[in-house]
Amino acid sequence: MSTHLRLGVNIDHVATIRNARGGDHPDPWRAVQVVEAAGGDGITVHLREDRRHIRDNDLDVLMANATLPINLEMAATEEMLAIALRHKPHAACIVPEKREERTTEGGLDAAGLHNQLAPIVTRLTDAGIRVSLFIEPDARQIDAAIQLRAPVVELHTGRYAHCEGEERATELRRIADAAALAARNGIEAHAGHGLTFDNVGPIAAIPQIAELNIGHFLIGEAIFIGLDASIREMRARMDAARG
Repeated sequence: MSTHLRLGVNIDHVATIRNARGGDHPDPWRAVQVVEAAGGDGITVHLREDRRHIRDNDLDVLMANATLPINLEMAATEEMLAIALRHKPHAACIVPEKREERTTEGGLDAAGLHNQLAPIVTRLTDAGIRVSLFIEPDARQIDAAIQLRAPVVELHTGRYAHCEGEERATELRRIADAAALAARNGIEAHAGHGLTFDNVGPIAAIPQIAELNIGHFLIGEAIFIGLDASIREMRARMDAARG
């Protein structure tokens, strides 16, 4: 098992800031170049149905120019499937999506949506795209990923990030148990949502987790210290926890 914990940087909220005023500043492509220089291992973007973050032309630019692997977060819809199949990103992470939510509020119910997800997972896999399912750290959802033959799960860390004390310790155990269960069944475990400098350590220390995807906090912190410094500090904290 590799000791290097990969850091995928979600650049959606660079686009969110741009979209607040229109125009083309700040440019998500410029953020990608910073991520590459700062030691990030991948780029994550969520092309939402309402295009509130990145837009289709952003994805065009990223796919044509980025040297880091692109992880496309997408809803399980025919529109998004067609876009993924056209662009063929390194990975596609299937996430739940509700138009009224501010951000992704929880994991995908892979167990309950098996029949809807199965053909999408198959078509993405057949196209050479590495499929990930964004799920709660729950044995039932891991079992669903096994049944769907998804090679990767991303464990939702939002509950862990937003609770404290014994509740946080319980949630951390759930995440660790889910990562271990995934690994025992040949599924690579990733994690993300709500991770910060202060809470990333215990998640990064879970040996079965291969990748963290972090966005909102890094972009927010960049306002104060710059994006390069924000990414490097997160990388250092992840490495310290894993080391």
